Amino acid sequence: MKAKINKKTLVQTLSHLHSVVEKRNTIPILANVLIEAKDKSLVLAATDMEIAELQSISCEVLQEGSITTPAHILYDIVRKLPDEAMIELESIEGKKLEIKTDKISFSLMCLPPNDFPDIHSGEYPEGFDIDTASLRRLIDKTLFSVSTEETRYYLNGIYLHSIKEEETEVLRAVATDGHRLSRLSASLPKNANNLEGVIIPRKTVTEIKKIIDNQDGQVKIQIAKNKIKFSLNNVIITSKLLDGTFPDYERVIPNNNSKELIVNAQEFIAAVDRVSTLSSDRTRAIKFKLSNKVLEITAENPDQGSAKENISVHYNGENLEIGFNSKYLIDIARQITGANIKFMLSDKLSPTLMFDEEDSLALYLLMPMHI
Repeated sequence: MKAKINKKTLVQTLSHLHSVVEKRNTIPILANVLIEAKDKSLVLAATDMEIAELQSISCEVLQEGSITTPAHILYDIVRKLPDEAMIELESIEGKKLEIKTDKISFSLMCLPPNDFPDIHSGEYPEGFDIDTASLRRLIDKTLFSVSTEETRYYLNGIYLHSIKEEETEVLRAVATDGHRLSRLSASLPKNANNLEGVIIPRKTVTEIKKIIDNQDGQVKIQIAKNKIKFSLNNVIITSKLLDGTFPDYERVIPNNNSKELIVNAQEFIAAVDRVSTLSSDRTRAIKFKLSNKVLEITAENPDQGSAKENISVHYNGENLEIGFNSKYLIDIARQITGANIKFMLSDKLSPTLMFDEEDSLALYLLMPMHI
């Protein structure tokens, strides 16, 4: 194998692929990236056996062939080369990969490409296309709510399914960690009406986000019994789905919260951020004291002091005191695209709902804290 490619193109591709590869591997081949030169393209692939990513990039192929070499080391080498460098990659008897520019050369040990696993193949009976803007919105506004606790592994991803919402079929993404919940809906893509529900792992969603943040077009999503495949332009990401049953999230969403609070989003974020400076590092707790037209936000820390800030709001309920985790509040508030955030509250023990006035298909739920 022998090929020439510019540094900018190669380092961008490797920046995505090396994050798929785990830092510590008991199986040596999984620490490597597969590189194949053919048909005026360089095809690179990486996997951890749970997720696999393949990218094809244009290059000058001088000799076709394939090789595998350590992903993290290759990425470190390439990113440190001069920005305008033209890089030559050449495999030496299948045992070494030489990386050369005009004045610089490296040699890396390799493993046989035949040992590299293929998890992209297989039958995918279900599938649909979705535009990157819709998928980006579903991911951006739910990913922050995904649980990181491995004990409840079925919450370690985004639940994607089709559902009827006010007589209209929609595609819905849901994520929760038990403290907060994000529920986003989008127009139902063609052929997605029978999507019963899949849980896409957090790592997979993170890798997809990196790709669609920089590209536009239609993402082809294909689904098998325990796998899902995303294809966009020159990139394919295949992942195992999480086993287990996602909880019946509709049961925890209250429908009788009658106290309405409307607050300017940016003013609210700034106030919560300021007051939370003196909240406990462990709980990040702050308290709302609601009365007519005024929201008082307070925080107390026995070791450091206290903070209080009042902001003008619209509020139609009786006086209420309720506590929240300030980080969770800000995480949700930052998803709001409109000028105002609408809260629907009940009492100090019941879940609070948050809405974006400019996105009727977005709903956020936050559990209160006992203070």
